[in-house]
Amino acid sequence: MGLISELLLLPFAPVRGSGWVIGQVVREAERIYYDPGAVRAELARLEELLEAGEITEEEFDRLEDELLDRLEIATRTSAATDDGTTR
Repeated sequence: MGLISELLLLPFAPVRGSGWVIGQVVREAERIYYDPGAVRAELARLEELLEAGEITEEEFDRLEDELLDRLEIATRTSAATDDGTTR
């Protein structure tokens, strides 16, 4: 961009900066949420809760399905980025 357009857009710099920060936070949250290691740890914890009688079989099945869906997405996303494609 030219100098004039940069000067005209200068009042919007805080908004652009905030948007960048929000985007970074969202990407990091998604990385953590879909981390295969974290999902597997949650699956193990879920099984412990079932064995301890803290949740019912129905709750276990529902939560396990959600975690397995996250793990599938993580695996698919990882495979796509390993192939050189982007999300």
